[in-house]
Formats: sequence, structure tokens, C-alpha cells
Amino acid sequence: MKPRLQHLLNRLARENLDALIVSSGANISYLTEFSSSDAYLLVSRKEQIYFTDSRYSEEVRPKLKSVASLKKISGSVFELIARTSLDLGLKRIGFEERHMPFAEYKKIKESLKAKAYLIPTHNLIENLRQVKEPREIAKLRLALKITALALEFIKGFIRPGIKELEVAAELERFIRYHGAIGAAFDIIVASGPNSAFPHHRPGQRKLQNGEPVLIDVGVDYSGYKSDLTRVYFLDKINNLTRRVYGIVLKAQEKAIRWIKPGVEIARVDGLARKYIADKGYVKYFGHSLGHGIGLETHEAPSISAKNDGILVPGMVFTVEPGVYLPGKFGVRLEDMVLVTKKGCEVLSGFINK
Repeated sequence: MKPRLQHLLNRLARENLDALIVSSGANISYLTEFSSSDAYLLVSRKEQIYFTDSRYSEEVRPKLKSVASLKKISGSVFELIARTSLDLGLKRIGFEERHMPFAEYKKIKESLKAKAYLIPTHNLIENLRQVKEPREIAKLRLALKITALALEFIKGFIRPGIKELEVAAELERFIRYHGAIGAAFDIIVASGPNSAFPHHRPGQRKLQNGEPVLIDVGVDYSGYKSDLTRVYFLDKINNLTRRVYGIVLKAQEKAIRWIKPGVEIARVDGLARKYIADKGYVKYFGHSLGHGIGLETHEAPSISAKNDGILVPGMVFTVEPGVYLPGKFGVRLEDMVLVTKKGCEVLSGFINK
């Protein structure tokens, strides 16, 4: 049995659960170690069963060896999951409350006919995914390498008169040609006052001299994601823009220097936030400092004031302070870091800001 599945089974035993219905695509991919879609995975102490339909059954069959048995869906998958659970004699069956829609939960519950019970669970697998294995880190490094090349390429492409959408399209083309499945998320290209919107969608606005261009891009490489943000400038910039950029950069540096095992996560967020507050811009920094990244662009741990956890080796997350001045411009700088045994490695440190 694969170690990841064994870790989950150990967790289920501690929770007094006979099984877990896994419906999150990312969680199924983590447990099976291949990219999964339109599937469910039943993990139990007796057997692991992968449910999918004819579109994927033959493709996944050879990948499931030593992982799970395959059940091809014919009819209602929810009735099939319930019937299989009852055949295995399962009584207490966990489900992922954040990922299973109520309608699906209701159908499975009805099909169990009160002979077994569905128990909500939260973050059983996500907590395992927080600490990355060496092979996961290797994929993240490759994703970052493609992202770095894309950002270097786009510096030579952006110029006054080019539309935001054109920049995003060139980035998408570039990353696919260099080995990525595609973008990890909708690429953000925000010029001038649009850069004050943290998640601006690229539009028809043309880049202009004397203004910042914020680019937030990540790639999907073999299922693992990257996420970096850089701000470029067309021609000369004014003193306010230069000052804000320097503040955001210094806040990021302060936070990164504090990252090491045993440090409170909220403390890392607080260091960057305090520096920005001391400079008079705290009300213009509204989001958390960062987020975990791996099979999903946003996953545990959240690097925020609300997270009372501590850093442990193997965690990979972004550090992305930002200052957004409505109607003027915004600056966000985002890098990916790895918590090591002794401190921190900036995985994207080879990229010059």
C-alpha cells in the first residue's frame, strides 16, 4: 500500500471512521499519484475503490495497480458508492464536507437506507498535503523554471500600445510551448490604475508610458502549480510609485527572513503587515500574506493572522505583500518559499525583481 494511503487510514482510525469518500479531485490525485478528474475514491480499511465512467476507465486502469480497484460507473454513481459501502460492511463513512455538494450527500445518504452513516470531515487529506515530499518539490521547481522563463520573455514583449489581453495571451502561449499543461489560473495582467485591483482580469486597456504593469502568472506542470507576481515599469516612474514598491519589497524581505521551523504562521504575516502599517499603508493591504501551493494554487497552509499553526519543514507557500491605491496603482510582489530543516529557501529566488 502506498504510504499516503496508509497515513490516511491511520487518521481514519483515530477519527473512528470505517472509510472516507474522497470527492476532491486534488485529494484523489494526491492519494493515487496521478491526475484525476470526474472520479470518486472510497478509502477503507478493507479496500480502496476508484469510481469513474467509460470516458476514463481504460485510461486509469493501469495506473491503479497497487492503489485501488476500479468500478466503472453505470447508472447513478451515488447509488453505486452506497451499495459498495454496504457490501463492505462499512458503518461510519466520512465525507469531505468542503467538497461534496449537499445534493450528492443527500443521494448517498438515501441510498444507504440508514444502514450506515455519513460523517462530515474537514481537512483530513489537506493536512497531509501541507508537507511536500522531495518528488513534489522537484515538480514545483520545474513549474517555477517555466514561470521564470515566461517572465523573462515577457519583459521584452511589453511596451506602450500593447493590450493587457495580448500580454496574457503571449504568456499562455509561451508556457505551453515550454512544457506546462497550461496556466495554473487566469493570468493577471493589470496596467496603470487596473493594478490597484488585486485580481484584475486582463482587458482591452493598452499599456502606457510612466505606469506600472502588474503580472501574476503560474503554470501547471505535471499537476503541480506555481504562482509568482512581478511589477514592471514602462519608462520612468514617479516618486510615489517608487516609494510603494520599496515598501512592499522590504515587507516581503522581512517576512521571508523570519521563516523557519517552529515559527508561528501568524507571526510571519504580522511582520510584513506591521512594516507596511508603520509606513502608513496598512489599510491598502487587505489580503493575507500568502497561501500554500502544490496540487492546487491555493491550499493549506494559509499565511494569515488567523492561522495559529507553526511552520514545519516541507511546507511550500507564497509570500505576497501588496499595497493597492484605488484610482492610482497597485504593487504586489510574490515569491514561493520552502521551509527547510534550518530555515527557508526562496524557490523563486533566481528571478530578478
